[in-house]
Amino acid sequence: MSKIMSMRGFLTSPSGISPLAVRSLGAACAAVLALVPASPASGAVSGSVSGGAVSGGAVPGSTRSLPLVPLPRDGAPGAAPEQGLRRTGLSRFALLGVVWDDPGAELRGRVRVRTRSAATGKWTGWQDVEAHTAGHGADPGTAERSAPRVRGATAPLWVGVSDGVDVRVRAEDADGGSGAGNTRRALPSGLRLELVDPGEAAGETGAVGRAPAAGGPSPTVPPTEAALAASGANADIAVFGTAGIPELDGPATEKELTRLQGPSRGKPHIGPRPKIVTRRGWGADESLRGRGFIYTKKIKAAFLHHTASGNKYTCAQAPAVIRGIYRYHVKSMGWRDIGYNFLVDKCGTLYEGRAGGVAKAVLGAHTLGFNTDTMGVAVIGSHGTTQPPGAAVTAVARLAAWKLGLHGADPRARTTLTSGGGNLYPKGKKVRLNVLSGHRDGYATECPGKRLYARLGTVRTSAARLQGR
Repeated sequence: MSKIMSMRGFLTSPSGISPLAVRSLGAACAAVLALVPASPASGAVSGSVSGGAVSGGAVPGSTRSLPLVPLPRDGAPGAAPEQGLRRTGLSRFALLGVVWDDPGAELRGRVRVRTRSAATGKWTGWQDVEAHTAGHGADPGTAERSAPRVRGATAPLWVGVSDGVDVRVRAEDADGGSGAGNTRRALPSGLRLELVDPGEAAGETGAVGRAPAAGGPSPTVPPTEAALAASGANADIAVFGTAGIPELDGPATEKELTRLQGPSRGKPHIGPRPKIVTRRGWGADESLRGRGFIYTKKIKAAFLHHTASGNKYTCAQAPAVIRGIYRYHVKSMGWRDIGYNFLVDKCGTLYEGRAGGVAKAVLGAHTLGFNTDTMGVAVIGSHGTTQPPGAAVTAVARLAAWKLGLHGADPRARTTLTSGGGNLYPKGKKVRLNVLSGHRDGYATECPGKRLYARLGTVRTSAARLQGR
């Protein structure tokens, strides 16, 4: 009884969790997938490894951090500084990136990697890692941005299950080239290679190359407070502890809107609620993120992103990719949670990102300078030269029609946002932007990629049509 009372008190705390969770407490306890704290993994040759709590029967994820070392110059006068490393026989990893000490410093240069397949032992060809990611993150001056463990970083790259890595980081010359130059740029201090094993969520069968766990069903263990909070944040629109929030048709969505916000004058402009995989559904380790949730006042605009993590993943691997990005954002970059509010894979499946409730105005860390009163939606992949799949574009439009509709926003309109500080607009400047914008509209960056950015017009039109406009 004391445990139930403590859970009741937690669910009714002022953290944005609906009283609906309390009214269905008995069902909630049965519905939540049990999560068990596990002792962090420790000890690593030439680096450090950090683990975390995982759901019962799941394979825990981990992060290995390896310092880069100076490499011999190529002998040419004025050759650019280069750092890197080569390692084989490593514990398995599937996602990687490079981080450095100062989050305000830019890596002006080129980052290339190749990896060795854990399955075949063969090396891949060299791949570029997107190094120019300064436009992502919490706004300047916020607690999340100012946290002492926040670091600068490249985009994460999904490489598949690997056990060997070769990385080269070369500074560009002052003229913007890479290689020899009369004036050399310095590389940021504290360069480290982050190797991320996303682990496997309960019920997955080898999504990142492992055999299914033997021994029957997972044991039932007490749910963690963080897991209860993450599930409870969605209890105003879904069954507590669900792995997926089901889609609704138009009339049912309008009825839900009335329940959430009260009667409206006239017919509301809102798209049908799409199906969304929750954090429990993609296997989020809730022990990694910061405690509690942070909200903004409303959602006035949505920024479209791509994760720049490459396109070499299957739809079955998408949850593992998200777990990898989540771990990279939190453990490697020092953020309080994954930066995006939502993600969408190449098959059009939508996923809950930052914790706090998909129907709520959760403050993200996606568009530096414009996180307040906005949401960030990231298509998993790299879309500078690769066309985004039609299913992903459609999913973004469906999400925008619903979520913007909750806040009365027209996807085709423009709105005024106040800059929190960035390289396009100084802090405090009021800026007129499209309600549906690309990341590059708020910050000088290539994100969301040329090909995906070109589809924004289609997204606006489709979202507005779904809203009945």
